[in-house]
Amino acid sequence: MPDTVHMKGYRCFACAAVLPADFGGFLCPECGGNLDIRYDYSAVTRDLEDGFDPSANGIFRYRALLPVREPEPGFPLRVGGTPLYKVARLGQAAGLRHLYIKDDSANPSASFKDRAGAVALCRAIDTGASVVATASTGNAGSSLACLGAALGLRAVVFVPERAPAAKLTQMLSYGAQVLAVRGSYDDAYDLCLAACQEFGWFNRSTGHNAFTREGKKTCSFETWENLGCEVPDRMVVPTGDGNIISAVWKGWKDLKAAGLTDRLPKIDCAQSTESAAVCETVRRLRAGKENIEDWSQVEIEAVNASTLADSISVDRPRDGLAAVRAVLESGGEAITVSDRQILDAVMEMARRTGVFPEPAAAAPWAALKQMAADGRVDGEERIVCLVTGSGLKDAVNTARAAGAPKVIEPTLEGVRQVMQGRE
Repeated sequence: MPDTVHMKGYRCFACAAVLPADFGGFLCPECGGNLDIRYDYSAVTRDLEDGFDPSANGIFRYRALLPVREPEPGFPLRVGGTPLYKVARLGQAAGLRHLYIKDDSANPSASFKDRAGAVALCRAIDTGASVVATASTGNAGSSLACLGAALGLRAVVFVPERAPAAKLTQMLSYGAQVLAVRGSYDDAYDLCLAACQEFGWFNRSTGHNAFTREGKKTCSFETWENLGCEVPDRMVVPTGDGNIISAVWKGWKDLKAAGLTDRLPKIDCAQSTESAAVCETVRRLRAGKENIEDWSQVEIEAVNASTLADSISVDRPRDGLAAVRAVLESGGEAITVSDRQILDAVMEMARRTGVFPEPAAAAPWAALKQMAADGRVDGEERIVCLVTGSGLKDAVNTARAAGAPKVIEPTLEGVRQVMQGRE
């Protein structure tokens, strides 16, 4: 396969302005909207006549549909290539016969965000950057710290002061400069943006940086291959800032544009009721039953997020417009579930599949169960729930659902009493 980048430019999600591939900014200069990277799909199709590159490292097997080259002599860590499990026992709990989970906790930093980081950091290297910064509730920061350490780039991470301790430990262990901001994730995001502008750092932050979406979309490519080059009926995606769900949708659209499939799945948005900006916006727009001709006029709801699922706790989704478009364009559902439902889903997934998700990563299963109970899905549909991070990332909250060990005397009688259900 030729080592050629087929990126041909950018298009604004809001005003549809088109920019050339050599544009050096991050946001649309016309309206300030987020940008989508575009490709020469004819060239991509020619490159893919023999399929994706089996010799490349992880996500870089999809380099025909990436805007960067794999660094020489190869990316130092394997990102992507995560397993897709068919989980019959879990599906039985909701009457679903063809349920799968895509387990991205198998990435280097135990998070889906490594996909975004790998592509964004390759872009940083291409631009000559030596310092990369991001705002994060935890996973994006630990991913940047992990991959930055492997690549020899300095990482600066802005987090809300109450970010989970396990994720902070990851970042600090990798050697990142971690700045805990007194305030919310949105405060950390704004400060990161200002600092990057002031000090000339490369900003990897979600939404602001279009290259993060390109890395995340590789999850859809893998899912397609995992399913024998077939498309599922729907994918259920945990949603906070909106970058993951917009990336998943873009991945499927890329496959269709390259001529590899002729159908697309529905993309369902799963959010906590305590952080539901994207879902509320989708519902408002659907209630209006309007044909949206000018996306620049669409306002994304803002909320006061308080969910315990920190990875999807966002007041103002920074990639919200792209997320809303993904749900509406795909015909997907917008589902909110309580934090109690999310914690219950953590335990149910762990005990029925052996995969231990963090709360945000369990939100899709909680949402899918709600959809099944409401009759919004068919038991014969082929459905993929995306697991975006390990439960070890947030042991404090998952422990609330798991309970405590039984304390016994060091005797066989103590064991017998517990196993027989007697205290």
